[in-house]
Amino acid sequence: MRRNRLALAGLILLGVFALCALLAPWLAPHDPAKLNLGARLLPPSAAHWFGTDELGRDVFSRVLYGARVSLTVAVAVVAVSLTLGLVFGMAAGFYGGWIDTVVNVYVSNAFLALPGILLAVAFVAFLGPSLVNLILALALANWVNYARLVRAQVMSVKEREFVQAARSLGATNLRLMTRHILPNIVQPLLVQAAVGMASAVLAEATLSFLGLGVQPPTATWGAMLNDARSHLFESPYLVFFPAMAVALCVLAFNLVGDGLRDALDPRSRTEV
Repeated sequence: MRRNRLALAGLILLGVFALCALLAPWLAPHDPAKLNLGARLLPPSAAHWFGTDELGRDVFSRVLYGARVSLTVAVAVVAVSLTLGLVFGMAAGFYGGWIDTVVNVYVSNAFLALPGILLAVAFVAFLGPSLVNLILALALANWVNYARLVRAQVMSVKEREFVQAARSLGATNLRLMTRHILPNIVQPLLVQAAVGMASAVLAEATLSFLGLGVQPPTATWGAMLNDARSHLFESPYLVFFPAMAVALCVLAFNLVGDGLRDALDPRSRTEV
């Protein structure tokens, strides 16, 4: 990873976003939800680095707090999706038979029949917009990708010699899956998780832009873009800064994912 400059740049960007999210209460110069109608739509200045919005709120402070929501959603969505994918994918790939048919043919195809963002929109619209519902909706829309990846990896690894040797020594199915198979399929899952976090950040911004994400007064990048639409031409900075935050965060996760893929792929390693 250290030899891959793009991956290193992605890690640095992610570190910056993580610090902004963790230290937002101390880094933010103003309360992100405090209204100040006398200072509305001010351009960037020393007092307000990114300017103010139509309600006089400091845009820089809101971008910092928006990082907390985006990274929380990214980590939580991938954690839930990966957990579901591991459970269903491992069962389908290891046992095969009717379990594989139900999971891979019926359940997976049923979820893949609808676009993921459309499924998430329907889920959030039905249960109501909130952070928890947003995470569940995005996890519900993305777990199939992890399940299929896990299934394919398990079907390949379970026939290897070391798994057969452990089976012949009396290892239980649970021990085979957790101690022998799972450690050998972690590498592609890490890459998929990094790319999945980028997709989760973008999906969260999309749903917040549509008003189906975390509700006001909580600051989110997507909601800031939605609020800035009516001031696009006279105050373009209202769009520029949250849009750049989304773009850089997604780019950072993708760069880290590409770096992990190259670092963990034995075929890409060169001997020195």
